[in-house]
Amino acid sequence: MFTEKEVAAPAPSINTDPIFVAIEMSRSKWVVGTHIPTSSKVGIHTVEWGDAAALLALVERLRSRAADVVGIADVPVLCCYEAGYEGFWLYRRLAAAGLRVLVIDPSSLLVNRRAKRAKTDRIDAKAMIRALMAYNRGEDQVLSAVNVPSVEQEDHRRLVRERQSLVYDCTAHTNRIRGLLLTQGIVGFDPRASGAERQLDELVTGDGRSLGPRLKDEMRREIGRLRVVLEQLKDVSAERDAIALGKTIETPHRDQGSADADAAMIASLARIKGVGPNDASVLVREAFWRKFNNRRELAAWSGLAPMPWASGTVSRDQGIAKTGPAIFRSHMLQIAWRWLHHQPQSRLSQWFNERTNGAAGRVRRVMIVALARKLLVALWRYATAGLVPTGAIVA
Repeated sequence: MFTEKEVAAPAPSINTDPIFVAIEMSRSKWVVGTHIPTSSKVGIHTVEWGDAAALLALVERLRSRAADVVGIADVPVLCCYEAGYEGFWLYRRLAAAGLRVLVIDPSSLLVNRRAKRAKTDRIDAKAMIRALMAYNRGEDQVLSAVNVPSVEQEDHRRLVRERQSLVYDCTAHTNRIRGLLLTQGIVGFDPRASGAERQLDELVTGDGRSLGPRLKDEMRREIGRLRVVLEQLKDVSAERDAIALGKTIETPHRDQGSADADAAMIASLARIKGVGPNDASVLVREAFWRKFNNRRELAAWSGLAPMPWASGTVSRDQGIAKTGPAIFRSHMLQIAWRWLHHQPQSRLSQWFNERTNGAAGRVRRVMIVALARKLLVALWRYATAGLVPTGAIVA
């Protein structure tokens, strides 16, 4: 029992800061930067590429060192690495081990703006540690964490991306065949037509000759590869259409985050006139599965938002930011042009016509970007909240 003048000693303060772990990846090794609450320095460790077990063992050793000082048996851990070729398998492996993990957008990290700067994996790992510590203090602007899809969402996204790759391959084979024929003075040949291989024997060059046997053999093989790509493209498109047209929507409000909800959004978007199954699939698989808090976040992610430059008396616009996937922006521009054709009575089409007022050329090309941004927001609201764009026709 304390006497009247005695005061109980204050309990020792416990540092609850987590252990920070930053992984700088390369094809040969991982450079791991670490910081524990009991140290003022950033430690650097090296792990063989893909050795997640060794990485987790390192984390456990750091936890033991920190626990001996702060007296906490299970010190929290905050990990990060930059999004890249490695994808999200490491995120899932570390998250399954009970660690908090951030996948960082590399372009969001601040760097020295000098023309020449030192850059090594050790320097990058230390820079990520400092950014991670600032982020933990509540400074959200020091880095941007990407949305990590679920395993099912990532797998379903392959369908859209495979189709994009097949379309690219199909165009490449077609252009190569036509380019070879152009060197012989032949135009107008359609390599996708039925019996294109047989038509090669009937072609006559610009100087009145038949095609050489080696050239014909090369083109037959090229046409054969094109046939394979077209057949695969047909199968992928059929699977995509089955998802877009085979779902019924019972309620306009759906929770994001599941494969079934994504399929429901695709089917819902495909009901809008002018938005086809491929458009709906690209919109959902690439954009709408992510969680956006408001329209500004969506526009900023897509790269369709304008980028201002204002300093002193100078105030100008630098054009759109182009921060999102380039292929998604190009697809949104295609959807916007089709929207003007299929939805002329919608409020968005009327807005575009009022702004352009019969203009052509550059003015329309500039305004179509603004329309694509507004249309993206309108379709997002429809897919996630059931708000039909004003004046739009829905089947």
